[in-house]
Amino acid sequence: MFANKLMAPLAAILGAALLAAPALAQRDPAYAEARASGKIGEQADGYLGIVGTPTTELKKLVDDINIKRRALYSQKAQENNVTIEAYALTSGCQAILRTQPGEMYRTPDGKWKPRGSDAPERDPRCP
Repeated sequence: MFANKLMAPLAAILGAALLAAPALAQRDPAYAEARASGKIGEQADGYLGIVGTPTTELKKLVDDINIKRRALYSQKAQENNVTIEAYALTSGCQAILRTQPGEMYRTPDGKWKPRGSDAPERDPRCP
């Protein structure tokens, strides 16, 4: 019951995150290349992860994007009176849904998987 009360407002406010989070990174060609080549992927916690062995450049790219995401989540969570973690989870669930076939995402059991033509496996806490 509590989870449903928490997730309903989060689902309603997610529109801004759906538009803002991808826009933060998609302007960077290094991000686009890393995503397309399966070097990075989306996670249910709302942050990008590195698939495989990290390089210095890849770690810097992912850290930079995740810092920007955290700032956005913090702002939106405060505006909507929810925790950063709850807002980030909802955003992460939606980011996984937006992955395209071939892009990587982390499954609920912690494994990296390329998105196929079917719906991705999602965390059971996703709204």
